[in-house]
Amino acid sequence: MVTAPQELTSPVRARVVAVLALLLAAVNLRLAVTSVGPVLSEIRGGLGMSSSMAGLLTSVPAFCFAVLGLAAPRLARRFGAARVIIAGLAVLALGLALRPYAPGSVLFLLLSVVALAGIAVVNVLLPMIVKEQFPTQVGSMTGLYSVALNLGATLAAAATVPLTDAFGSWRLGLGCWALLALIALPAWLPLARTTTHASAQTNPTDLVRVSRHPVAWALAVYFGMQSTSAYVIIGWLPQIYRDAGLSADKAGLLFATTSFLGVPLGFALSALAGKMRSQSGIALVLGLFGIAGYLGLWWDPAAAPWLWAVLLGVVNTAFPLVLTMIGLRGSSPATVVRLSAFAQGVGYLLAIPGPILIGVLHDHTDGWRVPLALMVGLMIPQIIAGVAAGRDRQV
Repeated sequence: MVTAPQELTSPVRARVVAVLALLLAAVNLRLAVTSVGPVLSEIRGGLGMSSSMAGLLTSVPAFCFAVLGLAAPRLARRFGAARVIIAGLAVLALGLALRPYAPGSVLFLLLSVVALAGIAVVNVLLPMIVKEQFPTQVGSMTGLYSVALNLGATLAAAATVPLTDAFGSWRLGLGCWALLALIALPAWLPLARTTTHASAQTNPTDLVRVSRHPVAWALAVYFGMQSTSAYVIIGWLPQIYRDAGLSADKAGLLFATTSFLGVPLGFALSALAGKMRSQSGIALVLGLFGIAGYLGLWWDPAAAPWLWAVLLGVVNTAFPLVLTMIGLRGSSPATVVRLSAFAQGVGYLLAIPGPILIGVLHDHTDGWRVPLALMVGLMIPQIIAGVAAGRDRQV
């Protein structure tokens, strides 16, 4: 029997190509966000960026992920998910390559939105690809691409400054991340050629129908609450430790510990969740870890800083858990993409005020106890929504 080497005739080869494409896309999903912070001072100096514009720059990702991701189901229905992901990666590469060379702050922000638009549609469509290509391995594959996402985010955060120093220019140090998006493009071409978009053929009213299902709302609230916690940890945890008297180096190491724990734990948790009929117990346990971590910080950040960092690292694995639940709760790839769009869209909107409110409360109370008490309280709706979303039922 003669095989066509250019086609995905072998199931094994097809799966390898799908895994590679999934991982290469996932690596790119936070580059546009985590590469900015390390060189924000240089960006502000080079562009004359005001403090208010810098604040807007740090808050715009969640808004873009919420609003622009809602277009993904319609685009997938018309063109096919793989083709839309290719377009999203191309748009991401374009935005990443051009924004460092923007002549002013406003254009830099707009080109950041371009890059984030590409990420937004890929964010929503990857759970559909997992459901479509790996219907019996949703948990393990979601965990695998969550690991790739975290590694990409960490790489951009850690390497942007060394790259800037090596190139002698923050513009090159920031713009070179476009190469990773370009590298990911070829891996998606076989999927675009050999898969159809029939699984995404839905009516425009389907997203509205999904929004009427209690599972969709449970997923959206859980996504929003875990995103709020994650953004607060990213934005404020190092400062909380520093204000408690810890050195900047130790605060950074503690934050890195919290972030890195999500890599192995996220994969293991998703794999476990995918094998269970209900994930409610996992959501409950993660919430209890979060309560313990935030209570520890509220009591005294310096009393057991490594313990608090580990507890918060565990609760951060709610992100791969909710992605896994989105894949499991949808009865088909078409339903999964609608659930993904709704849960991420509503969830990111819910997450926008959290880090801002924490900062406002800190400024008005001149301390962290009230903000941290709020975070303890927000773990309650996170647990309730997670338990509801984790029940063994499908949309």
